Amino acid sequence: MEQINKGNKMSPNLAYATYSQNNISIESPEKLIEMLYEGVLKFASLAKRAIETKNIEKKSYWINRTVAIFSELLSSINYDAGDISHYLTGLYLHQIKTLSAANIENDTKKIDEVLHVTKELLTAWREETKIELD
Repeated sequence: MEQINKGNKMSPNLAYATYSQNNISIESPEKLIEMLYEGVLKFASLAKRAIETKNIEKKSYWINRTVAIFSELLSSINYDAGDISHYLTGLYLHQIKTLSAANIENDTKKIDEVLHVTKELLTAWREETKIELD
C-alpha cells in the first residue's frame, strides 16, 4: 500500500478519509478514486441527456454534481508524485472549465469531451492500480 501512495498521481488516502468520515463503506482508497471517475461518467451522461431534452434545471444539477467530483479529485492529488500531479491538476481544471462552458452554451459536444477524457482516466487508473496491487 505504501508504494501505491508514493507512486500514484493522486493521494487516494485523502479522498478515502473524507468518505470514511461520512460513513460510506469503501473497499480501498483506490476503489474510491475509481468510483469517483464512474460518478463523473454517470453524472455527465445525465447532464448530456438533460441538455438534449432541454431540461435546464436537471442540466445544471448534473453538471454541478460532476464539477463537485472533479473538485474532490483535485483535493486528492498527491503533489509528491511529481509532474503527473501537475498534469492532472491542469486536466481536472480544464474539465471543470469545459463543464462550465457546456452549462452556459448547452453544448453536448463539450460534455462528450469530458466523457472521453474521463473514460481514458478511468481505464488508466484501473490499469495502474491493478498492476500495483498484483
